[in-house]
Amino acid sequence: MTIEIKVPEFPESVTDGTLINWHKKIGENIARDEVIADIETDKVVFEVPSLEAGVVKAIQVEEGAVVESGQVIALVDESAAAVASEKIDQALQQAAEPAHAETEDERLSPAAKKMAVENGLDTSRIAGSGKGGRILKEDVIAQLQGVPEEKEGKRPLHVVQPEMVGERPEKRVPMTRLRARIAERLVEAQQTAAILTTFNEVNMQPVMDLRRRHRDDFEARHGVRLGFMSFFVKAAVEALKQFPEVNASIEGEEVVYHGYFDIGIAVGTPRGLVVPIIRNADHLSMAELEQQISDFGQRAQGGHLSLDEITGGTFSITNGGVFGSMLSTPILNPPQSAILGMHKIQQRPVVEEGEIVIRPIMYLALSYDHRLVDGREAVQFLVAIKEAIEDPTRLLLEI
Repeated sequence: MTIEIKVPEFPESVTDGTLINWHKKIGENIARDEVIADIETDKVVFEVPSLEAGVVKAIQVEEGAVVESGQVIALVDESAAAVASEKIDQALQQAAEPAHAETEDERLSPAAKKMAVENGLDTSRIAGSGKGGRILKEDVIAQLQGVPEEKEGKRPLHVVQPEMVGERPEKRVPMTRLRARIAERLVEAQQTAAILTTFNEVNMQPVMDLRRRHRDDFEARHGVRLGFMSFFVKAAVEALKQFPEVNASIEGEEVVYHGYFDIGIAVGTPRGLVVPIIRNADHLSMAELEQQISDFGQRAQGGHLSLDEITGGTFSITNGGVFGSMLSTPILNPPQSAILGMHKIQQRPVVEEGEIVIRPIMYLALSYDHRLVDGREAVQFLVAIKEAIEDPTRLLLEI
């Protein structure tokens, strides 16, 4: 029996997607629920599983093709006879044909080959992430964008200079769906919201001392590292309780005050920025927060977050400090009314009780929609976060 593999039903806000990667070839065995293809939308990457075990009988679209909900993209023959027959055919074919090394063209998916040719890339120096080292479209995109290598933390050594046009070189890289959507939302935020930013600084010494004392016990007990982000999530929740307008949003002519605290944590990925949501953050312990943050970060890098996990949210936090940012003005994540920006911790001289001392200081930034949040509330909200971080016991006592 032949099983049709169809594109999953997209949410209402998504009309189509791009098939970016085939995990199987025609004639290969596939298990039930094994991923056969990846489809990228403007929000997330969907994994398409096989409904039954069998042999891939046909592939209906090439990598790089635009697909719609319910479209048939492959056929799988689930009959045991077909599987056995296919294996025999493959064995006979391999015996009849002389063995040969895989050529460079065979390493390239059709979409990857097209993009590599258009951009003049030396494909022999691109590391493939597909099965058996196959070069996929996203490998070429990563090469063009100069994405750092994760394992060694270094930039790729196989960067090829773009084709020279006179004395002024240029290169053109197709914008991914996620990047295009990010661009659209950022412009939308700038055009529809009255964005202002207020700043403050926070002494990180109390939190750093607390982490130093309990870090090993925390990790041994909960199996996750105690970072800074959970402190800021807790501090943000307590501040949002005091200033509900910062946790609200504008819908048409109405202001919606949310009675829950869904905190978005911005994560940078090779495909662009995504903001997975920690639901009901006020009900989670520090360990549960750290576990969710760690899980989101790992799955975001592989594009394995679900659409539900990056949809919604009432407030967001972004940490430019991990990239070395000293100070920035974060942009709102519509329809949210505010976003908190964390930055790099630096040793600085400060005055305490009339004396100059050295303390680890972080600059904080709160961008907010002035249509909904007044300057007084924005400043007081940021002060509430500063006070909670500088005295972490306030988080435990919820004061």
